[in-house]
Amino acid sequence: MSDLVIGLAADARAAVVPGGASQSLRHESAAMHVSGSAAYIDDMPEPKGLVHVVPGLSTRAHARIVSMNLDDVRAAPGVVRVLTAADIPGHNQISPVGKNDEPLLASDIVSFHGQPIFAVVAETRGQGRRAARLARIVYEDLPAVLDIDQARAAGGALVWRALTMRRGDVEQGLAESPRRLSGRIVMGGQEHFYLEGQAALAQPGEEGEMRVWSSTQHPTETQHMVAHVLDRPSNLVTTEIRRMGGGFGGKETQANGPACLAALAAELTGRAAKMRLDRDDDMMMTGKRHDFAVDYTVGFDDDGRIRAVDMVLAARCGWSADLSGPVTDRALFHADNAYYYPDVRLRSEPLKTNTQSNTAYRGFGGPQGIVAAERVIEEIAFATGLDPLDVRLRNVYGTGTRDLTPYHMTVEDSIAAEIMVELAEGCAYRARRAAIRAANEDSPHIRRGIALTPVKFGISFTATHYNQAGALVHVYTDGSVQVNHGGTEMGQGLHTKMVQIAMREFGLPADRVRITATTTGKVPNTSATAASSGADLNGMAVLDAVRRIRGRLVAFAAGHWGVPEDAVRFLPDGVHVGETVVPFPELTKAAYFARVSMSSNGFYKTPKISWNPDTGRGRPFFYFAYGAACAEVAIDLLTGEMRIERVDILHDAGQSLNPAIDIGQVEGAFVQGAGWLTTEELVWDDSGRLRTHAPSTYKIPACSDRPGIFNVALLERAPNREETIFRSKAVGEPPFVHGVAVLHAISDALASLDGYRSCPGLDAPATPEAILRAAERMRARAAARVDAGAGD
Repeated sequence: MSDLVIGLAADARAAVVPGGASQSLRHESAAMHVSGSAAYIDDMPEPKGLVHVVPGLSTRAHARIVSMNLDDVRAAPGVVRVLTAADIPGHNQISPVGKNDEPLLASDIVSFHGQPIFAVVAETRGQGRRAARLARIVYEDLPAVLDIDQARAAGGALVWRALTMRRGDVEQGLAESPRRLSGRIVMGGQEHFYLEGQAALAQPGEEGEMRVWSSTQHPTETQHMVAHVLDRPSNLVTTEIRRMGGGFGGKETQANGPACLAALAAELTGRAAKMRLDRDDDMMMTGKRHDFAVDYTVGFDDDGRIRAVDMVLAARCGWSADLSGPVTDRALFHADNAYYYPDVRLRSEPLKTNTQSNTAYRGFGGPQGIVAAERVIEEIAFATGLDPLDVRLRNVYGTGTRDLTPYHMTVEDSIAAEIMVELAEGCAYRARRAAIRAANEDSPHIRRGIALTPVKFGISFTATHYNQAGALVHVYTDGSVQVNHGGTEMGQGLHTKMVQIAMREFGLPADRVRITATTTGKVPNTSATAASSGADLNGMAVLDAVRRIRGRLVAFAAGHWGVPEDAVRFLPDGVHVGETVVPFPELTKAAYFARVSMSSNGFYKTPKISWNPDTGRGRPFFYFAYGAACAEVAIDLLTGEMRIERVDILHDAGQSLNPAIDIGQVEGAFVQGAGWLTTEELVWDDSGRLRTHAPSTYKIPACSDRPGIFNVALLERAPNREETIFRSKAVGEPPFVHGVAVLHAISDALASLDGYRSCPGLDAPATPEAILRAAERMRARAAARVDAGAGD
């Protein structure tokens, strides 16, 4: 695999298509990132008279507010004003799904430890933080539900409707299966831990105008929320964002609260206001990846072929709906991963708890469903004694047969098997697996494991109306181009890819195309930059705008120089008009004097998709992205410590728009996915307080946690069969799932303690403590087998 990867990486650095797209153009903010000059919300020059907003948080998980005395807060040095729910001129609601279950500021009932009750407006942030601690609030405690088991025991209140997807007769399928087994896997949540915390700056204008700079993935939703809270039309509110210091889904809805509080403070004081959350407050207030508990029953035969699957996926959703409905839906969509289940029933339970309202996170429920699918495969492999890779290959979707998902969408391009086979051969999986098993027999303290897992990830918003995008492109008379679109940049390279589209279509170098900040004042009614759809949607919208302008320039050039329109071509050395090469600035200047419009909006909506949540059927995805990862790990049986020794990934990005950026996304996504499943552990105490609320207590992967050998390649000669932007595929969320290979490699290592005869049943995160507990279970099983044999 190493030679193959080195070759692919070298190819990735070369231009594939001249003129812009499909080349490894460096990130448009790269130089500013490394020099520290890239500006984020907190780096913006502060307007004269700026005030700072600091939240006052609940210290109860579930309680009635009996009294709230804020006199000492108001009297504290530097305090300008204290905001409560009574000060909101509009609606005290910021639910992103219209459930009216998420007040901006609690007024009667608090529903989790860390819920905002009031906000201090002060001259400095430090003064605001000190003043917030002076509040005297009397609570009447109410019963608190903190986890999935407690929620079920309390009656199973849901934040959203439960969903069932079914095909065939699962009861009959299970009954007729030669073999069956049942089990459970529990997955913890995950903190987004973006480098730039939640931040917003609001500046009041004339006649009710409000301009808000927000670290948000969804500028339009933030605009609507601010307008809703201030009770004014959206045309008076403008939201803008140049870049975020990371988002990962944590700024899709969670950015709305800080933006609304900053705008409320600006409205009531008449001064610019900024809210930047301290890391502790950020982690205490904001939602995480949903923890899941999945109960499953699977029927199969001796060859490891699945006959039937029945699965219930329960999620800790928190105190309000937020995006938990779509998240648990997507978990069901991906509970098959790359595998065909002949008879299947998948059910969701989005459970209400008195914890932070969990929210979008890279993969949006998909990884939790995929982990469940891979546990089922692992169970079957240990039960039959087969190589898990063989079980995977025997159950993958086909093309033209065994191709209907549990939600009745036909899989038209299943390439999971081909990718797994190519990766297994390239990284010598089978030889290494045999060598690892042999070495484990003579290793008393260090055990190694290996696993190869696939991913099939659906691309599109499952809320169909979000699958649209707009853009605005200007060409100036000097031949320079300005591009604006509705997507947001959070480090993933979206702006760079949009620049490349204009470069390719106009034949321009990078320094002639400028991306601008995303603003609702230029492109309205945008969708969130989420669901891995940023480049798909916005790229096609930019392409639409660019081609409208280019079409006008072609028509003008053909008429002006007297050639057919098909003789006009835009290339890197200039615009070829017949036999004449015209510099692009010369063409644009001539077009201007001929009164040709060189500005255009663009629009795109994803075709072919539909989804009916009432029936659990439809085509929610435009296409699937595929890939596979092989991970090798070593675990220390004395300490429980784990080391990732080698990882090989082969990922399907279609015809990549920017191979270097896409490979970087795969690498980062893998590390983040592996962190979720190994080191990142969220812990609440019995009172509902999050105890892991800072870097000192919450462990994200560090440099030393990356694989010792890390090979990443993009699948070659595999353009998207659907008409996406230059036949590329989404790369944001699918590679996060490659981290699943690490969990199963750990499981493989632990299985060696029982002679590979049983599934370790390892839950996530597989921390050192969890690994040690699993090791003890496996040793106990092995001892029991010896005792049973002696008894015989």
